[in-house]
Amino acid sequence: MAQRCSIDQAVDQVLAQLPAHIHMGLPLGLGKPNAFVNALYARIRNCPERRLTIYTALSLGRPPLGDGLQRRFLEPFVERVFADYEELEYLVDLRRDRLPPNIRVEQFFMQPGSLLHSDAAQQDYVSSNYSHAARDINAKGLNLVAQLVAATPERPGQLSLACNPDITLDLLPMVAKRRAAGETILVLGQVHAELPYMPGEAELSESQFDLLIAEPEQCRLFSTPNMPVTTQDHCIGLHVSALVRDGGTLQIGIGAMGDAVAAALLAREQQSGGYRALLDALDLSPWQALIDEEGGLEPFAQGLYGCSEMFVNGLLVLAEAGIVRRPADERGALVHGGFFLGPRRFYQHLRDMPLAERERFVMTAISFINELHGDEARKRRQRRDARFVNTVFAATLMGAGVADQLENGRVLSGVGGQYNFVAQAHALEGARSVLLLRSWREAQGKVSSNVYWQYGHCTIPRHLRDIVVTEYGIADLRGQTDSEVIARLLAVCDSRFQAGLMAQAKKAGKLAKDFQLPARFTDNYPERLERIRARHGQFFADFPLGSDFTDEEADLLRALDWLKRRAKPGKALELAKAALGAPSPGAYAAHMRRMQLEAPEGFKQKLQRRLLLAALQATRHK
Repeated sequence: MAQRCSIDQAVDQVLAQLPAHIHMGLPLGLGKPNAFVNALYARIRNCPERRLTIYTALSLGRPPLGDGLQRRFLEPFVERVFADYEELEYLVDLRRDRLPPNIRVEQFFMQPGSLLHSDAAQQDYVSSNYSHAARDINAKGLNLVAQLVAATPERPGQLSLACNPDITLDLLPMVAKRRAAGETILVLGQVHAELPYMPGEAELSESQFDLLIAEPEQCRLFSTPNMPVTTQDHCIGLHVSALVRDGGTLQIGIGAMGDAVAAALLAREQQSGGYRALLDALDLSPWQALIDEEGGLEPFAQGLYGCSEMFVNGLLVLAEAGIVRRPADERGALVHGGFFLGPRRFYQHLRDMPLAERERFVMTAISFINELHGDEARKRRQRRDARFVNTVFAATLMGAGVADQLENGRVLSGVGGQYNFVAQAHALEGARSVLLLRSWREAQGKVSSNVYWQYGHCTIPRHLRDIVVTEYGIADLRGQTDSEVIARLLAVCDSRFQAGLMAQAKKAGKLAKDFQLPARFTDNYPERLERIRARHGQFFADFPLGSDFTDEEADLLRALDWLKRRAKPGKALELAKAALGAPSPGAYAAHMRRMQLEAPEGFKQKLQRRLLLAALQATRHK
């Protein structure tokens, strides 16, 4: 029977029952009981004779406020959205490389880009598939599992792993086996008042916990506000939407490109005429045979089934729209997910949903989602015509994908389940892996290609190449020769970089010396896509799935991004000259009030206001 106790009493019990070295497993993302973790961390930090190793992934923290205009924008937004969310103290110290010597944090996935400059985080990163995490953590000597759970009066005596059954369900049989052999392993839970109760496979009896924090957590859950969907992202989503087969299976991820895919599928279902006209403007004719064979443009007569390690807001929106409606089997599941994380309205929508409806969204073990083995026949029946859609930040011209790590070895995020899904796409009949790639980027005033001839690291090796989608089109790479792969990727590159990439391929002897790109692919410029956007603006909403930003904040977000991409170190005067044509403050009075720049003091604030006004004017049509 679980012992109910306060947080301090739980810490006392953990210290009393476990050996000097505590090996604590925490869920990925949302499911960490932050208050308990902070209390244990503080206690052990002050006890050098004890040791603590934390095994987890995706430790979530508020975005750093920065300074200048960024701070003026973020400070009130962060206060409003995150409110009293309790920060993880180990994460605060990890970001500053100030972990005490008796505490380590091993993660197999990191909040993207957030720990790029932490030596401790980089050194203790574990490169592992998500589906192997339970095995690897158990092998390290795990002796404490701590997790947020959900409760409901409708299920007395039961608790739900809710947002994170993913690894815990895989760990529990391993824990039981070790306990039977005489080891002491504690399982601790704390109810969070805001956490949606997910019934079904995520449910456990209270008796399966050793310690339960008596008082439910009341602090706000961490949320991930939807970010603006750019022209690049929308065009990527539109191309992907044509590859999704009615009656099939869909996996998408979090972020702007995932939102773009969901928005394009909504347009395909709900605005068929305008959707087709937009695709005609984009000119999908080079890939029409592939679309006819693998996807479609019609509304969904049968609907889709969702199978995604992350149950994202986009899948819920598609379910509410009647697109995700194909039951996986007689049990009636519309979506299988391993964990969830998203904007606040996503959590609220789940909480407001009757429990019987929530049963359609089955939260379960990551081994079920990310692997085929184990009940393989059932999985193959469910996952027919799957489209596993994932993002990469770079690709090589011979088809390798880069999603987790820079060339210098610094880890941005992690492999997670991406490799799992790519491998599944090759193992399942009718399935395809679709990697989404923005073909170019801009930083500090410099525009660069995200397609390289070669890169010092890859997440997806080129022998698993399948489909790559950029804003300019679709590259079907499966089963193709190296020269054909290069040609197809060149066709969806930005035209500013095609000649240089082509020359490298020819120099390496991987492309015929007389090869030339067809004229259709030599106009891959952002300006062409912006012209299409101007004619079909209703399909290019900045926040197609909703937003936590006010209208003024959405405008400011675009403007600040515009400034950031053009800011060069030591070039403030050049930007200042560019701002001479800025509009008067009255043209954006509400925006200036939001940034507290309606009455700037001193030269610096006046310059900031001029720059911001210039950026608002430059991005006003978007």
